[in-house]
Amino acid sequence: MCGIAGWYDIKKNLRNEIPTINRMSESLSRRGPDDSGIYFNTPVCLMHRRLAVIDVENGTQPMAKCHNERTCTIVYNGELYNTDELRNELKSAGFTFSTSSDTEVVLASYMKWGEDCVYKLNGIFAFAVWNEDEKKLYIARDRIGVKPLFFYEYNGGFIFASEVNTLLKNPIVKPEIDEQGLYEIFLIGPGRTLGQGIYKNIGELLPGEYAIYNGEKLTRKRYFTLKAREHTSDVYKTIYDVRELITDSIERQLVSDVPLCCFLSGGLDSSIISYVAAKHNERKGMKPIDTYSIDYTDNEKYFQKSLFQPTPDSDFIGIMVDAIKSEHHSVTIDNYSLFEALIPAVDARSFPGMVDVDSSLLLFCKKIKEDFTVALSGECADELFGGYPWYHNKEILFDENFPWSRSLEVRHSILKKGFLAHGDEYVHQKYLDTCNNTDKLPTDSKLEARMREMFSLNFYWFMQTLLNRKDTKEYSDKILHRMKYIILCCYSKELIL
Repeated sequence: MCGIAGWYDIKKNLRNEIPTINRMSESLSRRGPDDSGIYFNTPVCLMHRRLAVIDVENGTQPMAKCHNERTCTIVYNGELYNTDELRNELKSAGFTFSTSSDTEVVLASYMKWGEDCVYKLNGIFAFAVWNEDEKKLYIARDRIGVKPLFFYEYNGGFIFASEVNTLLKNPIVKPEIDEQGLYEIFLIGPGRTLGQGIYKNIGELLPGEYAIYNGEKLTRKRYFTLKAREHTSDVYKTIYDVRELITDSIERQLVSDVPLCCFLSGGLDSSIISYVAAKHNERKGMKPIDTYSIDYTDNEKYFQKSLFQPTPDSDFIGIMVDAIKSEHHSVTIDNYSLFEALIPAVDARSFPGMVDVDSSLLLFCKKIKEDFTVALSGECADELFGGYPWYHNKEILFDENFPWSRSLEVRHSILKKGFLAHGDEYVHQKYLDTCNNTDKLPTDSKLEARMREMFSLNFYWFMQTLLNRKDTKEYSDKILHRMKYIILCCYSKELIL
């Protein structure tokens, strides 16, 4: 996994902007410690920082490819889970390949199918392709928004990057916060409106969106959104289909040319992933899977149950370790270490975040990185499978607000009276926009319609916060997390609510 950036300016000779370009590239070094590269071709510059996972020797970027006297160049951050299928299809169409990396397959897919290549990709990604013949820059982001992509458009130019901090290394981009940005930080944070980069005029490519910049304007197209569909399978067929999709999703992500392990919290999501991974290793004659869990000093003494966690993780971790015979590692973190990691955790996220939840993940990843580069986790299973209390508690379910932030009273209490006076209206309108844009069926009951709205609220808000948290913490300590349940959505081109 990697960090990417680029700059397109029809007026500048970007070879004269080397100091700025180097600063931008260096800001992505924590995302890609293994290699770096810069590509120039008037009027564009592409930057790449690489964390090598597949085809360590030959996957260097930026990567150029020539086919039928046409040349395109790509910078890519992501993982493709149908690499072999696409490579075989492209070979049948006359393409040849010099690497085994998914990067070359994504680039060839663009050269074959153009803008529609995203419909063929099963995976998590953010990438940019420079089309030399047409002098166009094509950028795309995966359906779910696992991989980030921010941008800044100005008269005659366009800059993009995996991180906002990288954009701010360019003096053209000013670190200015307007009223909307303050609403986002103080009243919606750690969540963030999709497409909003907090800073003034910094945008974000939406999940399931691609765009083309031709030197004059940015043209954007949404290729994936949530769609409501009638569920016609009986319970037995549903169980079978879900089992097959989850198993396929996990096994596709067990491919790695570097060491791989699993998170194991004792919950259903990480337990299922660890079980499938363990059985896969057993069938392949590989060594037992390594699993990792996190605990806190004196947690047994001070643990208090809640709606989110009714029992300590340790009650179930041991059961799973015994069942799958994994090589288990328990990482214990003390309160002072959590405190010391708060500032680095905020710096990694680029925005105010989830406090100790962020710093604990940062420390956990740092420890795992001592032995492993890739870790599988079950992030966002609760969003997709209705695991949170607000999906089931009728008092919360029908509240007319974000269920995880039902009152703004505490947030207002830290602000000067009258500051951000229209904040409640701003937040409520964001909530209403999400509900009103949720796809529903005419036959939906009141409860069914509300459950679809609740799914959209979680998918487009709470889940995006967790994805951003996991993305920034993994790269801060140069460890790649593969999020299993997210890929279940990517696998099926359209997600059924």
